Amino acid sequence: MTASARGLLALLLLAAVGPGRSAEAPAATARVEARSGDLLAVGTVRGDRMSVYLSRLADNAPVRDATLNVVLRGTTLPANAEADGSYLVRSSDLEIQGSAAVVFDVATGTRHEQLTGTLAVGGPPPETHDGSRQMLWWVLNSAVCVGFLLMWNRRRRRSEEAD
Repeated sequence: MTASARGLLALLLLAAVGPGRSAEAPAATARVEARSGDLLAVGTVRGDRMSVYLSRLADNAPVRDATLNVVLRGTTLPANAEADGSYLVRSSDLEIQGSAAVVFDVATGTRHEQLTGTLAVGGPPPETHDGSRQMLWWVLNSAVCVGFLLMWNRRRRRSEEAD
């Protein structure tokens, strides 16, 4: 393969995949959302940790002075308040594959509310419609076909010249 053909192939690959893009899909994060008439709780799970963001629906202000417990698979897990206003829960139950009901048990002053949601951990990765892999496949396929045709044409010319 000549240097110009290699350069062209490199440009085609770069155009198909794009600069700074990776063929790997981003790591999936499980998420649960639950709301009541006044509160919204959003939990994001990474490994054995769940970060819970608790806010008021009226003004989206974080609720920092609450006592929060998370009930997951029949186990009550206390949540620790973090400096950024979120709450952190740790449990190996968060790594169990499948769906589970989650109850956020929130106590603020004299009020007590339970917010219910469903957490789905694991399963097949979400389907992406990233066309870069498909484009790369077609570019490589086309390059192979063009290369084959050029070699066949060159061989045919040589055999005609020899006769």
